[in-house]
Amino acid sequence: MTHTAKQKTESIPAKYPRAELEQMVRRWLDANQRAEQTGDWQTTLGAHYTDDAEYSWDLGPNERFVARGVTEIRQWALGAQMEGFDGWRYPYDNVLIDEAQGQVVGFWHQVSPFRRPDGSAYEVAGLGGSWFRYGGDYKWSWQRDFFDFGNVMATFSELAAAGHLNGTIKDKIRKVARGHALPGHVKLPHPITLAQRVKGGLALARIALIGR
Repeated sequence: MTHTAKQKTESIPAKYPRAELEQMVRRWLDANQRAEQTGDWQTTLGAHYTDDAEYSWDLGPNERFVARGVTEIRQWALGAQMEGFDGWRYPYDNVLIDEAQGQVVGFWHQVSPFRRPDGSAYEVAGLGGSWFRYGGDYKWSWQRDFFDFGNVMATFSELAAAGHLNGTIKDKIRKVARGHALPGHVKLPHPITLAQRVKGGLALARIALIGR
C-alpha cells in the first residue's frame, strides 16, 4: 500500500463506534442463546430490529423468503418459520465486524435435537451465515441469511427416514408440495421451469455418460 493510499484509508471515519457494534453482537448472541433455551424467538430476537428492517434468505433458484418491517419479521421469520423446530440450535462459529460500513457477518450452523444410532447429531453440513446491516440503537436494519439449501434438504431427508419430523414440519412440507406458499415466500421473476430442469438434467446425464 502506498503512503497516499494508507492516508486515505486511515482518514475514513467509522460509521459507528467499534465498541457499539461489538456490544450489539454480544446482545445478539446472548438473545440467540436465550431463544434456543426458551423457544421464544419472536420476543427475544424480535426486539433487535428497526421498525422498517428487512430480513430475507434464498430458497433455491425459484423462490425467496422476504419479511419487511419488524411485524413481519416477528410473525413470519421468527414465528411461522420457526414453528416445529423446538430444540434446534443455531450456534455461531465466528463473527466479523466492519464498523466503517456498519455491517456484520456471522457464521453459524444448524443442529437438530436428534441423534443418529452412532451418537452424532443430525445437523446441516457446512456453514450457514447471516449478513447484517446495523441501524443504530442496538438494532439491525437489514439481514440476509445464506446456507446450503442442498445440505438442508439432505438433512431433512435423513430426519424423515428416521421418523424425526414432527407434525408441524410435515404439514409445511405437504403445503409446499401442493403449491401453497408459506408466509413470506415469494417467487423470483425468472423461475426455472420443469421443462428447463428436465432438459438440464438430461444434458448433465449425457455429459456424465458420453462426455459431451
